[in-house]
Amino acid sequence: MTSVAEAPAASSDSDHTPITVTLKILRFNPEVDTEPHWESYDVPAQRTDRLLNLLFYVKDYIDGTFSFRRSCAHGVCGSDAMQINGINRLACKVLMKDLLSKDGKQTTITIAPIKGLTTLKDLYVDMDPFFEAYRAIKPYLITYGNEPTRERIQSQADRDRFDDTTKCILCACCTSSCPVYWNDGSYFGPAAIVNAHRFIFDSRDEGAEERLDILNDGEGVWRCRTTFNCTDACPRGIQVTKAIQEVKRALLFKRV
Repeated sequence: MTSVAEAPAASSDSDHTPITVTLKILRFNPEVDTEPHWESYDVPAQRTDRLLNLLFYVKDYIDGTFSFRRSCAHGVCGSDAMQINGINRLACKVLMKDLLSKDGKQTTITIAPIKGLTTLKDLYVDMDPFFEAYRAIKPYLITYGNEPTRERIQSQADRDRFDDTTKCILCACCTSSCPVYWNDGSYFGPAAIVNAHRFIFDSRDEGAEERLDILNDGEGVWRCRTTFNCTDACPRGIQVTKAIQEVKRALLFKRV
């Protein structure tokens, strides 16, 4: 049977019709501002643009002092996490066609830094507390005894046990969407627990008890209130709340 490659669907002319949208951005410069304030910018766009493109336009053509993090621009580095219309998202993964007003009216998009972490400048937040929690759960393979003479073999079923939580890109979208984290920054937060899960349930790892003891702390896994904000915010589609519940069960029943 001869296979025939399908031609890519042609984009409509409307996808490339120039439009103007308003970006309402929460700005803060510690050198001149005492409090954050909103500033609006009218920016040209196309339906196929990513929101990140519009942020570049503001910085390159309107206000060079505007600050935000970005790196790969392909949803892998996790650098450009921010609140977009009140929801934590990666700016590089949000398409304009999904944000435009359906009634043809002028579109206004509100953009603010993620919550729960100190804003250093504009959309740029201090990630140190987030990474401190990540490092605290020992996010690396722990083994004891002599090293094996060959690779550590793992079945597909064993790999599937923790495959979902290997997708984390440490963007902090989940952690900064958590109401408990907003009110108490000492909580480990969903991202740290997700990365602990990744090793707790790895059949090659021997440090599960150590990590479970760490997460059994007053600021650990029991602080979760199961609001599902973290799962909704994850740009990688990780079942964050499910992972947290699995860690809770491992603590309750002492079984990984």
